[in-house]
Amino acid sequence: QVHLVESGGGSVQAGGSLSLSCAVSGHRFSSRCMGWFRQAPGKEREWVATINTGTGGKSYVDSVKGRFTISQENPQTTLYLQMNSLKPEDTAMYYCARNERSWACATADDYAYWGQGTQVTVSA
Repeated sequence: QVHLVESGGGSVQAGGSLSLSCAVSGHRFSSRCMGWFRQAPGKEREWVATINTGTGGKSYVDSVKGRFTISQENPQTTLYLQMNSLKPEDTAMYYCARNERSWACATADDYAYWGQGTQVTVSA
């Protein structure tokens, strides 16, 4: 059974930084993508940042480019999200997820394994 556990969320003022971690355990197969997603109250879940674990390629949603950095430790046991210059609109529950199925890293439906989420709140 694959388990993902996020940590590092919290409350910060606009302009501040937070670092999220996701510990991965119980996996038997290599992932194809690892990613961070977020969901704010009343909004749909959106992808934030992903890593193609085959190529090492990283992708970011436009709203976080230049502010957030995704990284991972080998062998894919820990995923990180460094968030700088945080804005109130970054407030959401953040989830890490693991995709062993496809190379469509931004497609949430292809991620079979999800963490329980960690809350990030940014005040103006």
